[in-house]
Amino acid sequence: MEFGVLGTARIAQQSFVPAVGGTDHEVAAVASRTAERAEQFADDHGVPRAFGSYEELLESDAVDAVYNPLPNALHAEWTKRAADHGLHVLCEKPLAVNAEEARDMGDYCDRQGVTLMEAMMYRYHPRTERMAAAATELGDVRSVDAGFHSSLRYWPEGTRFDPDMGGGCLLDVGVYAIEAARLFLGEPERVVARIADPEEVGVETQVSGILSFSGGKIAQIDCSFRLEDAQYCRVEGTKGRIHADPAFSTGSDSTTFELHASGRHVAESFDPANPYAIEVERFAEYVERGDRPRTDAREATRTLAVVDALRESGAIEEWVDVPDYSS
Repeated sequence: MEFGVLGTARIAQQSFVPAVGGTDHEVAAVASRTAERAEQFADDHGVPRAFGSYEELLESDAVDAVYNPLPNALHAEWTKRAADHGLHVLCEKPLAVNAEEARDMGDYCDRQGVTLMEAMMYRYHPRTERMAAAATELGDVRSVDAGFHSSLRYWPEGTRFDPDMGGGCLLDVGVYAIEAARLFLGEPERVVARIADPEEVGVETQVSGILSFSGGKIAQIDCSFRLEDAQYCRVEGTKGRIHADPAFSTGSDSTTFELHASGRHVAESFDPANPYAIEVERFAEYVERGDRPRTDAREATRTLAVVDALRESGAIEEWVDVPDYSS
């Protein structure tokens, strides 16, 4: 598969393009808002073609699919435009800025007959897959505690701090913790949150939330731009627990998680694996087979429904019901 990259985002340069280089696929083109930036990106990363606008790339015959790492608020517009040209889309997380926008994107791409996948890379890592399987050894899973804190070095610059561009720690790193809670417990019924922007940068920079599930099951999620870097996921059941730290962004390092179940303690290890490369390979397989991705728009919509509810709860300081997007 030949990919086109929309924009010259840091994640495209540091993660996506190198990952594609480790697969049988290729980054065939890049587009930016200026020809100079696109050409510099192409020269730096050995990309054959550069375009001075996103539309030029979409109108060319250079690619089969696009990778969309644009600011969150631009995901919907340029995903739809790519779909209009019959191009499949691997869109960086979060897929959209809210649940309704994510659902609309999925419906639009379905009508255009193209595959849309959210680039939630950790869901494709072998460790995550094994943790999901190991959860069956925990008896009745009752609790999840997950968090992602990122002490951004370029504070407070960039689109992560721009409310008009879909900034804030919930969309940037909180979605990982929410995804983990949903992976192990299903869909929450209601949430309560405390949201803070103590430096008044214009977006939430610290969030703590409780997700309530049927049967009294509970998840606690935390995310921040201001606390020391941390990623963790702890899953508790009636017969044991599993724990991973760091839990989400592992790079290509070797990884582990701890399993305590039925009186035994095992630390399971995994060889280095590039989750971005695995993500690319799975995306290409989904496109070839015509299958729905594991992280499709419906999945993203349900995570973003939780984000929406947490934000509403933080604003009114009360419990808020999570809309049902199961259909």
